[in-house]
Amino acid sequence: MKQYLPNPVNELMKASYTGQLSRRDVMKRGGALGLSATVMGTILASHNAAAQDASPEASPAAAQPAGWSIVVPEGLPDLAGATISAMLEPDGPLAAFDQASCDMFAEATGATVNYIMGPPTDRLVVMQQTMAAESSDIDVAMIDVIWPGIFAAHAVDLSDQVGEVEFFERIQENNTVDGMLVGLPYFTDAGLLYYRTDLLEKYGFEGPPTTWQELTDMATTIVEGEAAANTAFTGFTFQGGAYEGLTCNALEWQYSNGGGSIIEPDGTVSMNNDQAKAALELAASWVGTISPEAVTGYMEEDARAVWQGGNAAFMRNWPYAYSLSAASDSVIRDVFAITQLPMGDGEGATHAATLGGWQMFVSRYSENQDAAKAFAKYMVSPELQKARAIERAALPTIGSLYEDEDILAANPYFETLFDVFESGSVARPSTPTADLYGEASLEYFSAVSEILTGSAEVDSRVEDLAASLEDIMADV
Repeated sequence: MKQYLPNPVNELMKASYTGQLSRRDVMKRGGALGLSATVMGTILASHNAAAQDASPEASPAAAQPAGWSIVVPEGLPDLAGATISAMLEPDGPLAAFDQASCDMFAEATGATVNYIMGPPTDRLVVMQQTMAAESSDIDVAMIDVIWPGIFAAHAVDLSDQVGEVEFFERIQENNTVDGMLVGLPYFTDAGLLYYRTDLLEKYGFEGPPTTWQELTDMATTIVEGEAAANTAFTGFTFQGGAYEGLTCNALEWQYSNGGGSIIEPDGTVSMNNDQAKAALELAASWVGTISPEAVTGYMEEDARAVWQGGNAAFMRNWPYAYSLSAASDSVIRDVFAITQLPMGDGEGATHAATLGGWQMFVSRYSENQDAAKAFAKYMVSPELQKARAIERAALPTIGSLYEDEDILAANPYFETLFDVFESGSVARPSTPTADLYGEASLEYFSAVSEILTGSAEVDSRVEDLAASLEDIMADV
């Protein structure tokens, strides 16, 4: 049974997701509602997710009914008489899959599963209000990768639900607070480097860049050659606007250069170091050279528009952009590839891709905790993750599924992503900052934005940022 939590933002999200409104109309209505850039980015991303889901290229199984590939795991418990409410996906193609998953669980166990279509943009607020009230209205919920620290005090420890499933270690570590597994890894996300294979070949490069300096040099060469015939051409496009996306991008720059993860898992502020400063200096040098001045206002879709229009050699974006870039109407559909984001040059340099994704959380206020835990375990099982990958191109949190022949037949590019999640990912400092993560991220991306736009000098701004983060940690 579906339940809805309607509000103007939810309705706008639905209209965007279903294609009832154009991107331009979505932006107009969002402006009239006074929505922030972060919220608008989420809504506009859904607009393009809908386009992906509607595209035959996006999923070979698009014509099949939702849930057609699900194999129900063996050994599910008898839960006859139990009722649970699960807040999962908002309305749209992903919701249809989740509804099918709920129905199959109910049929196999005898439980009743009430499917709550949570609000797509203010889910955090709904969750916080529900947990603060110690309400049993929500038994299971999808929570963002940056929320385990926020909801740890309200969670059932799910460590005993992992069993023999081998989730990616870094995702499971991200979800663990004080030894308690707050969320079972459901599906994941991480930053990738998109590059033009035809342009690399044209300018004599044997492969994609492995360091940020190589990217800078290669992009410079390509721009010098392409800009004469195309003044709109740029070397590298990314998410440089002052919002959460910039936190993701900048964390990749500094962590990959051995500059730490802003705030370490033990709560130590590690921001003020030479490697982090050098990474931000290099990024600032891109603006107005290999990247347009306007990149300091870009969100995901702004970056993709430049890239997919054939006007960029490289792009940093999330995996969602792959199917869109490969669509039949894309001018670059046959001339691009993806790889890990580059490394830095500093001591401790490594590949780094900021983690995204969602987890299955069980509320400690649930009156049916055994049924809720069984449902959460079912939703993240290899069987369900495989089906979700095949039908909806969701990225699994289980490493072995990246070798599954059926998944790779549906999504050949998944093979490229294993190393990203196995050894090249980095978590935002949401666990040590707990419910103050939003404040810490705001301080961080605001400082980085000032550096990118040239309104602040790196050394002094990083020192001020570190001091602000110390103040935040003192209040955690």
